[in-house]
Amino acid sequence: MLISEPRALKLPLKLVTASRIATNPLSLLISLSSFCTKTLEQAKEEEKKKRKKEEETLNLFLHDIRRTMSTDLNDYKIIKEGEAEILMHAKNEVFYNKTQVNNRDISIAVLRTFISKRKQEHEAFLSKRTKGAQKVSENDASEMVVEELPHKTTPEDHKSNGECEVEEEISPEEPCSTMEGSVKITEECSTTEGPMDLKERKGKRELMPPRVLEALSASGLRALRYAREVEGIGQVVALDNDKVSVEACRRNIKFNGSVAVSKVESHLADARVYMLTHPKEFDVVDLDPYGSPSVFLDSAVQSVADGGMLMCTATDMAVLCGGNGEVCYSKYGSYPLRGKYCHEMALRIVLACIESHANRYKRYIVPVLSVQMDFYVRVFVRIYTSASSMKNTPLKLSYVYQCTGCDSFHLQPIGRTISKNTSVRYLPGYGPIVPQECSDCGKKFNMGGPIWSAPIHDQEWVASILSDVKSMKERYPAYDRISAVLTTISEELSDVPLFLSLHNLCATLKCTSPSAIIFRSAVINAGYRISGTHVNPLGLKSDAPMDVIWDIMRCWVKQHPVKAQPADQPGSIILAKEPVLQANFARAVASLSKAQAKKVARFLPNPERHWGPKLRAGRQITSKHVSLLGPAAINGALNQEDNEEPISS
Repeated sequence: MLISEPRALKLPLKLVTASRIATNPLSLLISLSSFCTKTLEQAKEEEKKKRKKEEETLNLFLHDIRRTMSTDLNDYKIIKEGEAEILMHAKNEVFYNKTQVNNRDISIAVLRTFISKRKQEHEAFLSKRTKGAQKVSENDASEMVVEELPHKTTPEDHKSNGECEVEEEISPEEPCSTMEGSVKITEECSTTEGPMDLKERKGKRELMPPRVLEALSASGLRALRYAREVEGIGQVVALDNDKVSVEACRRNIKFNGSVAVSKVESHLADARVYMLTHPKEFDVVDLDPYGSPSVFLDSAVQSVADGGMLMCTATDMAVLCGGNGEVCYSKYGSYPLRGKYCHEMALRIVLACIESHANRYKRYIVPVLSVQMDFYVRVFVRIYTSASSMKNTPLKLSYVYQCTGCDSFHLQPIGRTISKNTSVRYLPGYGPIVPQECSDCGKKFNMGGPIWSAPIHDQEWVASILSDVKSMKERYPAYDRISAVLTTISEELSDVPLFLSLHNLCATLKCTSPSAIIFRSAVINAGYRISGTHVNPLGLKSDAPMDVIWDIMRCWVKQHPVKAQPADQPGSIILAKEPVLQANFARAVASLSKAQAKKVARFLPNPERHWGPKLRAGRQITSKHVSLLGPAAINGALNQEDNEEPISS
């Protein structure tokens, strides 16, 4: 039967003839096996030829680019980072900072995790939707059985070609597929399905690749790395309002070959206007300005799709850390305090500012990772739309009271809630949380904020990002640094805002410092939690109140006496009180974190000298920039300028 139907098998005529002639089934199997082997070999050969042709095409393409730019190539140098290469002009026309490799690497790691999580969330949504549809169909079926309506089946009930009549389910005018943001909704009708099956299949959604907007692209290096290194990414739009930068970006896109050309596009536009005119169109928006991002935040929170990601960098650390408090308030709406925790406070000020902008459009943020490294802060937040969830914002913000005499600080939440049965009532927070004078040293308080006092990391995300980074470490140029930062973040107490400095506590009391292990053990033995922080190697985060912290230090001073100090000094006032808690300095099991126990490097030195911020694009390099660039770079730039000067006759 099978041999007499060669069309069904789609076998070659020679093989069919041979199979008809062969009377032994074994010979037929041998013929089929040899045919399959030849087919596989042919497929492999075709694959090799195809790859070779693609490589030749790419090489010709790159050769073409280099040939057209041959007159100017001497003025450019090729910079390679990850899988992307860019051409940089020697005259500092377009901004590029090698130090930001850490920023770009950690952004790629977060973007990979975002794509993975987004897919999981979509599958969970589909699964939930399918279960709901099945329940509805079961209820409908039971209702049909109970009703027992008379129905007589006739040949006219079904079409002769097997198509099902479902006019009530899908109207002829309804399109087969629609687009909702990044999700494609498809409606299918199978010839073997009845109306019940159609209800289950109607509205199936296909997840589209995420669209990325790099609002301030400069050379386009970040956009090129996203396109070439992140699997499953969609279109990457690179913007800049500087003509020279856009030309450089387009040149670099071509220089990086067909993958970059197909995925990355560059536009000359004001990022604020572009984001405002493209609301909820991008799954990821990346802001990495030279300085403060405050002027871009209002339009950025509108441009991100629901559940999308906003990546934001702020490099104006002098402002955020309290150097110019009034400037910080005008830009971010918060007043900073100059404490040891100022860099973490900078992170929380930026988060509070983004939340404030999002709330104006009935949106709110969920931070997944917040990092302070090198000379900037970088936050990764997801943005959602919900008028009811937005009401919880006052519960996530707090003012900070910092004692001017000792290191004591206290947080005052802006809002509170009262729950009664199923209703929730939102009320102002109780206050003041502190008296006029510090209960520990008797000095006055400075007040700062409001800051984001809710968690700044999602530990599940941090674990996923760290696992992804470790699994492909050869693909991250700054692997050592970002893995060290992520390891430290993974061990932080995420629900404890700000931190203490053990050295500052000892400086207040004028005493010798206990080791971090001894101090940690005393806090743990008192029944509280304690951890390090990625912001400061000497910082300690703990949920112990300041009374307990000072009692531990009083017990330590009793064992290690100090010289007498003037009675009006904060340290003398603190030590004059007897400790309520008797500290136990016996070494606790959890006094060392897992990374510390395994001797994993957590705080690495800079890889080279002058590792920090660089000169703004377009500015002339002079001798006063030696602290930023180093003597070698300054001398090279000055020598080049001397060589370019025309010789007077």
